Amino acid sequence: MTLETLVNIGLQGLTMGMLFFLIASGLSLIFGLMDVLNFAHGSFFMIGAYVAWATFDGTAAIIPFSDLRFAIALVAGALAGGGVGALTEWGLIRPLYKRPIFQILMTLGLAYVLTEVVKVVWGASGHSMARPESLSRAVDFLGRPFPAYRLFIIALGLAILLVVSVLLQRSRLGMIIRAGVENGEMVQTLGINVRRVFTLVFTLGAALAALGGAAAAPFVGIYPEIGLEYQLSAFVVVVIGGMGSFAGSAVASILVGLARAFADYQLSPLVAQAIIVAVMAVVLLLKPEGIFGAKKGGGL
Repeated sequence: MTLETLVNIGLQGLTMGMLFFLIASGLSLIFGLMDVLNFAHGSFFMIGAYVAWATFDGTAAIIPFSDLRFAIALVAGALAGGGVGALTEWGLIRPLYKRPIFQILMTLGLAYVLTEVVKVVWGASGHSMARPESLSRAVDFLGRPFPAYRLFIIALGLAILLVVSVLLQRSRLGMIIRAGVENGEMVQTLGINVRRVFTLVFTLGAALAALGGAAAAPFVGIYPEIGLEYQLSAFVVVVIGGMGSFAGSAVASILVGLARAFADYQLSPLVAQAIIVAVMAVVLLLKPEGIFGAKKGGGL
Protein backbone atom coordinates (compact mmCIF):
# COMPACT_ATOMS: atom_id res chain seq x y z
CA MET A 1 0.00 0.00 0.00
CA THR A 2 1.49 3.30 -1.11
CA LEU A 3 1.61 6.44 1.03
CA GLU A 4 -0.89 8.18 -1.27
CA THR A 5 -3.35 5.30 -0.88
CA LEU A 6 -2.85 5.29 2.87
CA VAL A 7 -3.56 9.03 3.10
CA ASN A 8 -6.63 8.72 0.90
CA ILE A 9 -8.08 5.86 2.96
CA GLY A 10 -7.28 7.75 6.16
CA LEU A 11 -9.16 10.84 4.98
CA GLN A 12 -12.09 8.71 3.89
CA GLY A 13 -12.12 7.11 7.33
CA LEU A 14 -12.07 10.50 9.05
CA THR A 15 -14.95 11.66 6.85
CA MET A 16 -16.98 8.58 7.75
CA GLY A 17 -16.02 8.91 11.39
CA MET A 18 -17.20 12.52 11.59
CA LEU A 19 -20.56 11.55 10.09
CA PHE A 20 -20.86 8.81 12.70
CA PHE A 21 -19.92 11.30 15.40
CA LEU A 22 -22.55 13.86 14.37
CA ILE A 23 -25.32 11.33 14.97
CA ALA A 24 -23.66 9.45 17.86
CA SER A 25 -22.86 12.63 19.82
CA GLY A 26 -26.53 13.47 20.27
CA LEU A 27 -27.36 9.86 21.14
CA SER A 28 -24.61 9.91 23.77
CA LEU A 29 -25.81 13.22 25.25
CA ILE A 30 -29.38 11.98 25.53
CA PHE A 31 -28.43 8.72 27.18
CA GLY A 32 -25.82 10.33 29.43
CA LEU A 33 -28.27 12.74 31.05
CA MET A 34 -31.68 11.18 30.55
CA ASP A 35 -30.95 7.44 30.49
CA VAL A 36 -33.10 7.24 27.35
CA LEU A 37 -31.99 4.81 24.66
CA ASN A 38 -33.62 6.48 21.66
CA PHE A 39 -34.17 4.11 18.74
CA ALA A 40 -35.72 6.95 16.72
CA HIS A 41 -32.50 8.98 16.78
CA GLY A 42 -31.64 7.99 13.22
CA SER A 43 -34.95 9.47 12.11
CA PHE A 44 -33.72 12.93 13.10
CA PHE A 45 -30.70 12.31 10.86
CA MET A 46 -33.10 11.40 8.03
CA ILE A 47 -35.31 14.45 8.64
CA GLY A 48 -32.29 16.75 8.55
CA ALA A 49 -31.25 15.30 5.19
CA TYR A 50 -34.69 15.67 3.61
CA VAL A 51 -35.35 19.18 4.93
CA ALA A 52 -31.90 20.36 3.83
CA TRP A 53 -32.46 18.95 0.32
CA ALA A 54 -35.95 20.47 0.07
CA THR A 55 -34.64 23.84 1.28
CA PHE A 56 -31.61 23.82 -1.01
CA ASP A 57 -33.63 22.98 -4.12
CA GLY A 58 -36.71 24.96 -3.11
CA THR A 59 -34.85 28.26 -2.69
CA ALA A 60 -32.94 28.02 -5.98
CA ALA A 61 -35.32 30.40 -7.74
CA ILE A 62 -34.94 33.19 -5.19
CA ILE A 63 -31.35 32.63 -3.98
CA PRO A 64 -28.96 32.05 -6.90
CA PHE A 65 -25.86 31.65 -4.69
CA SER A 66 -25.42 27.96 -3.94
CA ASP A 67 -23.13 28.56 -0.95
CA LEU A 68 -25.75 30.72 0.78
CA ARG A 69 -28.52 28.24 -0.03
CA PHE A 70 -26.39 25.44 1.39
CA ALA A 71 -25.79 27.34 4.65
CA ILE A 72 -29.53 28.01 4.95
CA ALA A 73 -30.25 24.34 4.22
CA LEU A 74 -27.92 23.19 7.01
CA VAL A 75 -29.62 25.50 9.50
CA ALA A 76 -33.09 24.48 8.31
CA GLY A 77 -32.25 20.79 8.61
CA ALA A 78 -30.86 21.19 12.14
CA LEU A 79 -33.85 23.28 13.27
CA ALA A 80 -36.32 20.79 11.81
CA GLY A 81 -34.64 17.86 13.55
CA GLY A 82 -34.43 19.77 16.81
CA GLY A 83 -38.10 20.72 16.60
CA VAL A 84 -39.21 17.14 16.00
CA GLY A 85 -36.92 16.06 18.83
CA ALA A 86 -38.47 18.58 21.24
CA LEU A 87 -41.98 17.40 20.36
CA THR A 88 -40.90 13.78 20.76
CA GLU A 89 -39.49 14.37 24.23
CA TRP A 90 -42.44 16.47 25.38
CA GLY A 91 -45.25 14.35 23.98
CA LEU A 92 -43.92 10.79 23.93
CA ILE A 93 -40.83 10.25 26.09
CA ARG A 94 -41.61 12.45 29.10
CA PRO A 95 -44.52 10.23 30.27
CA LEU A 96 -42.25 7.17 30.03
CA TYR A 97 -39.15 8.21 32.02
CA LYS A 98 -39.81 5.53 34.63
CA ARG A 99 -40.61 2.85 32.05
CA PRO A 100 -37.46 2.09 29.98
CA ILE A 101 -38.91 -0.90 28.14
CA PHE A 102 -41.81 1.23 26.91
CA GLN A 103 -39.30 3.93 25.85
CA ILE A 104 -37.52 1.44 23.61
CA LEU A 105 -40.74 0.13 22.08
CA MET A 106 -42.14 3.61 21.56
CA THR A 107 -39.00 5.07 19.95
CA LEU A 108 -38.57 2.00 17.77
CA GLY A 109 -42.13 2.35 16.54
CA LEU A 110 -41.65 6.09 16.04
CA ALA A 111 -38.65 5.41 13.79
CA TYR A 112 -40.79 3.39 11.41
CA VAL A 113 -43.65 5.89 11.56
CA LEU A 114 -41.36 8.81 10.65
CA THR A 115 -39.86 6.77 7.81
CA GLU A 116 -43.33 6.18 6.38
CA VAL A 117 -44.24 9.86 6.82
CA VAL A 118 -41.17 10.84 4.81
CA LYS A 119 -42.20 8.41 2.07
CA VAL A 120 -45.65 9.99 1.92
CA VAL A 121 -44.30 13.55 1.81
CA TRP A 122 -41.26 13.12 -0.47
CA GLY A 123 -41.77 9.72 -2.06
CA ALA A 124 -40.13 6.34 -1.55
CA SER A 125 -37.43 6.85 -4.19
CA GLY A 126 -34.06 8.37 -3.46
CA HIS A 127 -32.96 11.92 -4.18
CA SER A 128 -29.67 13.69 -4.73
CA MET A 129 -28.58 17.07 -3.42
CA ALA A 130 -26.00 19.12 -5.29
CA ARG A 131 -22.94 20.34 -3.47
CA PRO A 132 -22.37 24.09 -3.12
CA GLU A 133 -20.05 25.61 -5.67
CA SER A 134 -17.19 26.27 -3.26
CA LEU A 135 -17.19 22.63 -2.05
CA SER A 136 -17.71 20.86 -5.37
CA ARG A 137 -14.05 20.94 -6.39
CA ALA A 138 -11.01 18.97 -5.30
CA VAL A 139 -8.20 20.44 -3.23
CA ASP A 140 -4.57 19.44 -3.07
CA PHE A 141 -3.87 17.54 0.16
CA LEU A 142 -0.31 16.24 0.65
CA GLY A 143 0.19 16.28 -3.11
CA ARG A 144 -3.00 14.37 -3.87
CA PRO A 145 -6.38 15.79 -4.99
CA PHE A 146 -9.11 15.21 -2.42
CA PRO A 147 -12.79 16.28 -2.57
CA ALA A 148 -13.28 19.53 -0.70
CA TYR A 149 -16.66 18.36 0.58
CA ARG A 150 -15.10 15.55 2.56
CA LEU A 151 -12.74 18.01 4.20
CA PHE A 152 -15.78 20.14 5.04
CA ILE A 153 -17.45 17.19 6.81
CA ILE A 154 -14.27 16.56 8.81
CA ALA A 155 -14.04 20.24 9.76
CA LEU A 156 -17.75 20.34 10.71
CA GLY A 157 -17.39 17.32 12.96
CA LEU A 158 -14.34 18.77 14.70
CA ALA A 159 -16.12 22.12 15.14
CA ILE A 160 -19.15 20.42 16.75
CA LEU A 161 -16.81 18.44 19.01
CA LEU A 162 -15.13 21.65 20.16
CA VAL A 163 -18.35 23.63 20.64
CA VAL A 164 -20.21 20.92 22.57
CA SER A 165 -17.13 20.14 24.69
CA VAL A 166 -16.85 23.80 25.67
CA LEU A 167 -20.62 23.89 26.34
CA LEU A 168 -20.41 20.88 28.65
CA GLN A 169 -17.24 21.87 30.48
CA ARG A 170 -17.27 25.68 30.58
CA SER A 171 -20.87 26.91 30.60
CA ARG A 172 -23.51 27.11 33.31
CA LEU A 173 -25.78 24.87 31.24
CA GLY A 174 -22.99 22.31 31.00
CA MET A 175 -22.56 22.43 34.76
CA ILE A 176 -26.28 21.80 35.22
CA ILE A 177 -26.19 18.94 32.72
CA ARG A 178 -23.24 17.30 34.44
CA ALA A 179 -24.85 17.80 37.83
CA GLY A 180 -28.06 16.30 36.50
CA VAL A 181 -26.10 13.24 35.37
CA GLU A 182 -24.75 12.84 38.90
CA ASN A 183 -27.93 13.54 40.87
CA GLY A 184 -31.03 14.87 39.16
CA GLU A 185 -33.05 15.06 42.38
CA MET A 186 -30.45 17.27 44.04
CA VAL A 187 -30.46 19.65 41.07
CA GLN A 188 -34.25 19.80 41.26
CA THR A 189 -34.12 20.80 44.95
CA LEU A 190 -31.87 23.74 44.00
CA GLY A 191 -34.74 25.25 42.06
CA ILE A 192 -33.59 24.18 38.59
CA ASN A 193 -36.26 22.82 36.27
CA VAL A 194 -34.66 19.50 35.38
CA ARG A 195 -37.49 18.58 33.01
CA ARG A 196 -36.81 21.71 30.99
CA VAL A 197 -33.12 20.84 30.89
CA PHE A 198 -34.03 17.33 29.72
CA THR A 199 -36.08 18.80 26.87
CA LEU A 200 -33.24 21.14 25.93
CA VAL A 201 -30.68 18.32 25.88
CA PHE A 202 -32.97 16.08 23.85
CA THR A 203 -33.55 18.92 21.40
CA LEU A 204 -29.81 19.55 21.13
CA GLY A 205 -29.11 15.87 20.53
CA ALA A 206 -31.78 15.68 17.83
CA ALA A 207 -30.47 18.88 16.19
CA LEU A 208 -26.93 17.46 16.08
CA ALA A 209 -28.20 14.31 14.37
CA ALA A 210 -30.25 16.39 11.91
CA LEU A 211 -27.24 18.59 11.17
CA GLY A 212 -25.29 15.43 10.41
CA GLY A 213 -28.03 14.32 8.01
CA ALA A 214 -28.08 17.71 6.30
CA ALA A 215 -24.31 17.62 5.86
CA ALA A 216 -24.40 14.00 4.67
CA ALA A 217 -27.11 14.59 2.06
CA PRO A 218 -24.82 15.76 -0.79
CA PHE A 219 -22.28 13.08 0.15
CA VAL A 220 -24.28 9.86 0.57
CA GLY A 221 -27.61 10.73 -1.08
CA ILE A 222 -31.10 10.92 0.41
CA TYR A 223 -33.44 7.96 0.86
CA PRO A 224 -35.97 6.90 3.53
CA GLU A 225 -33.79 4.16 5.05
CA ILE A 226 -30.78 6.44 5.61
CA GLY A 227 -31.73 7.04 9.24
CA LEU A 228 -31.97 3.37 10.15
CA GLU A 229 -28.66 2.59 8.44
CA TYR A 230 -26.69 5.33 10.17
CA GLN A 231 -28.38 4.70 13.50
CA LEU A 232 -26.80 1.23 13.59
CA SER A 233 -23.36 2.79 13.15
CA ALA A 234 -24.19 5.34 15.87
CA PHE A 235 -25.10 2.60 18.34
CA VAL A 236 -21.89 0.76 17.53
CA VAL A 237 -19.90 3.94 18.21
CA VAL A 238 -21.72 4.69 21.48
CA VAL A 239 -21.30 1.14 22.78
CA ILE A 240 -17.61 0.98 21.90
CA GLY A 241 -16.85 4.47 23.23
CA GLY A 242 -18.96 4.12 26.35
CA MET A 243 -22.66 4.68 26.94
CA GLY A 244 -23.15 8.31 27.88
CA SER A 245 -19.54 9.36 27.25
CA PHE A 246 -19.37 12.28 24.81
CA ALA A 247 -15.57 12.14 24.58
CA GLY A 248 -15.72 8.38 24.17
CA SER A 249 -18.15 8.75 21.27
CA ALA A 250 -15.78 11.19 19.56
CA VAL A 251 -12.78 8.87 19.80
CA ALA A 252 -14.80 5.76 18.94
CA SER A 253 -16.30 7.50 15.88
CA ILE A 254 -12.85 8.15 14.48
CA LEU A 255 -11.68 4.61 15.25
CA VAL A 256 -14.77 3.03 13.69
CA GLY A 257 -14.58 5.32 10.65
CA LEU A 258 -10.93 4.46 10.03
CA ALA A 259 -11.56 0.75 10.58
CA ARG A 260 -14.48 0.83 8.14
CA ALA A 261 -12.44 2.66 5.50
CA PHE A 262 -9.53 0.23 5.68
CA ALA A 263 -11.83 -2.81 5.78
CA ASP A 264 -13.80 -1.46 2.80
CA TYR A 265 -10.54 -1.16 0.85
CA GLN A 266 -9.17 -4.56 1.80
CA LEU A 267 -12.41 -6.56 1.88
CA SER A 268 -15.93 -5.28 1.09
CA PRO A 269 -18.45 -2.88 2.68
CA LEU A 270 -20.67 -5.72 3.94
CA VAL A 271 -17.78 -7.61 5.50
CA ALA A 272 -16.45 -4.36 6.98
CA GLN A 273 -19.78 -3.62 8.65
CA ALA A 274 -19.98 -7.16 9.99
CA ILE A 275 -16.50 -6.82 11.50
CA ILE A 276 -17.42 -3.57 13.27
CA VAL A 277 -20.57 -5.14 14.73
CA ALA A 278 -18.47 -8.11 15.88
CA VAL A 279 -16.07 -5.72 17.62
CA MET A 280 -19.04 -4.13 19.38
CA ALA A 281 -20.20 -7.55 20.56
CA VAL A 282 -16.73 -8.31 21.95
CA VAL A 283 -16.67 -4.96 23.79
CA LEU A 284 -20.09 -5.72 25.30
CA LEU A 285 -18.85 -9.09 26.53
CA LEU A 286 -15.51 -7.91 27.94
CA LYS A 287 -16.27 -4.34 29.04
CA PRO A 288 -20.01 -3.59 28.93
CA GLU A 289 -19.49 0.05 29.96
CA GLY A 290 -17.35 0.66 26.86
CA ILE A 291 -13.63 1.07 26.24
CA PHE A 292 -13.52 4.47 27.94
CA GLY A 293 -15.32 3.22 31.00
CA ALA A 294 -18.11 5.79 30.97
CA LYS A 295 -20.84 4.89 33.43
CA LYS A 296 -24.01 6.54 34.58
CA GLY A 297 -22.86 9.24 36.92
CA GLY A 298 -20.11 11.19 35.24
CA GLY A 299 -19.73 9.93 31.71
CA LEU A 300 -20.20 13.23 29.97
